Formats: sequence, C-alpha cells, structure tokens
Amino acid sequence: MKKITLIILGLVAGMLTTQAKTLTDTARTATEPRITPRIDLYNIPSEHRLAPQNPAKSLKALGGGWVAGKGHGYLRLGQRMIQANKFFNLGGEVIDITTAGVHITELYGEYGLGNNLEVSLYFPLFFRSTLNSIRFEQSGRVQPGDEVNSIGDINVGIKYALIKNKPFVLSASLILGIPSGVVGGGNTQLLQTGDGEFNQMLRLDVGYSFSPFYLTAGIGFNNRTQDFSDEIHANFEIGVTYKKLIAMIKAGTVQSLNNGEAAAAVTGIFSNNTEFISAGPEIAWLFNKNFGFSGGVAFAFAGQNILAAPAYNAGFFVKF
Repeated sequence: MKKITLIILGLVAGMLTTQAKTLTDTARTATEPRITPRIDLYNIPSEHRLAPQNPAKSLKALGGGWVAGKGHGYLRLGQRMIQANKFFNLGGEVIDITTAGVHITELYGEYGLGNNLEVSLYFPLFFRSTLNSIRFEQSGRVQPGDEVNSIGDINVGIKYALIKNKPFVLSASLILGIPSGVVGGGNTQLLQTGDGEFNQMLRLDVGYSFSPFYLTAGIGFNNRTQDFSDEIHANFEIGVTYKKLIAMIKAGTVQSLNNGEAAAAVTGIFSNNTEFISAGPEIAWLFNKNFGFSGGVAFAFAGQNILAAPAYNAGFFVKF
C-alpha cells in the first residue's frame, strides 16, 4: 500500500504542476456568443456525471454491474479535456461560439466494504475553465479572455450487488452530487466549476462476461435540485480483453425531463435541460497486475445546450 500511495501522490503532484494555462487569441465577429461548456458531455458515466468507468480491473471486476469485493479497490488519476468553438444550441443546431476550454485533473476511487457492497468517490482536484480572447476585425478592439481555477463538484456513491451469479451481475447504486465547485467565476462571472445544486442519482447496472468479451449497461434517474430539470442517464459498453489490453466501445445518453424552471443558461457550464447522445473508443493497458493506463475519446452525434467537440480523457490507475 505504501508503494501505491507514493504512486498516487506523485501523479497528483505531476499533473497539478503541468496544468496548461491556455488563453489564445481567436479572430471572431462581434455577433458571436460567449458560451461555456457543461463538463459532463460525452463522458458516458457508469456511476454519475463525471466519474469514468473503470474497465481495467479484470474481467470479473469491471465496474458497471460488478462490485469490487471486500478489501479490494481501484484508484484512477486522470486528465479530462475539451476545447471547442462549436455548440449544440437549444434547438439542437450547431452554432459558432467563442472558443471555450475545460481541463480537469480528477481522482476516482472505489473500495469494497463487503462482498456485496462498495463505496466510490469522484474528486475533481483541479478544474480549469477558460474563454479565449476575441479580436474584432473591424475595430481591432480586443475582448479579453477569462479563466477560473478551482475544485469541481464532488460525487460520492454506494453500490450494492443484487445478483452475483456468474457470468451475470446486477447492482444498484446511489450517487450524491455535492455542490463544492464555483458558480459564476472569473471576471465575466460566466465560468463555473460546479452547478450549485445537490443532486441524487439512483442507478441499476448489469454486466455479462463471456471470455474474452464483456457487456455492461446501466440506466439511472438523476434528481436535481434548485429547480433544475431531472434527467435520465443511460449507457452501454462492449469490450474485449487480449493479454494485457482491454479495448472498449462506449455509448451513452443524457435526456432531460424538462420539468424544472431554472433558466437554460447557455453561458453556464451546468445548463438546465442539457441532452446528448455520444459514443467513442477507449483502451486500457496493464503494465502489471496492479498498475495500468487508460485513455479514450467520445464524440457527440446529437445534443442540446452542449459543446459540439470531442472530449478526451487519459489517466493512470492502480487496483488492489
């Protein structure tokens, strides 16, 4: 455990010191809207908004419907990034926007309290949101860029295994979203690292393994407060293992129930009534039985109040 702790502390220090401060000039017209992204886009979460799935635990403990087991766990330190100058508006049309960026250094962990019970934590350790500056072609006037750097919204979860019959598993989860991020940050007061509302998600996840393949799928109901609309979350994943490599295709969607009166503020990161359908590949590589690397990209094929650009993630993990 001492080696694992030193590895995690080293990765945290390395990623925090290498955060790029990117505010570049982009030529735009005066009619362009300044829009910041909602950061959960295309993430296809297995547990909640931001927490990535943990596919590289082994075929018998793959996340999704699987539970870690008493005394066993998983930690992943990763980086998530999106840079976009296109946006799906409220009508689902793609429009031009001021280039916006989100960079998140994130820690995700699971730990088994019993053979059927595990707890999870998602902690955005360093959350950087930016808007690029704008130079107007006619007047030459420059509208300054903006940035905010903080932690993001923390999520904690608990999962219970309802069925553990091999090769089929079924589990139920409760995930709580804690509004620990910043709302209305930066000089423009447009940038956010959280949505300011306490949300609760109930999920059911199933898994089925038939070596060397596995399937997992989940559906959840996300109850949002502060008059935000509730949401339905769903995801599907298929993967194959070959020696130390796991290759996956993930697909997912978030659909709003449109039952909240909060403004659908396209200038906010966590807008009301946000929707998307996305899919993309991911791989995981095990350096040894306890340590590895995973990374992937997700693309949105349709959306509403969300960025129209690929979302990238990469990170190192340990399992024990």
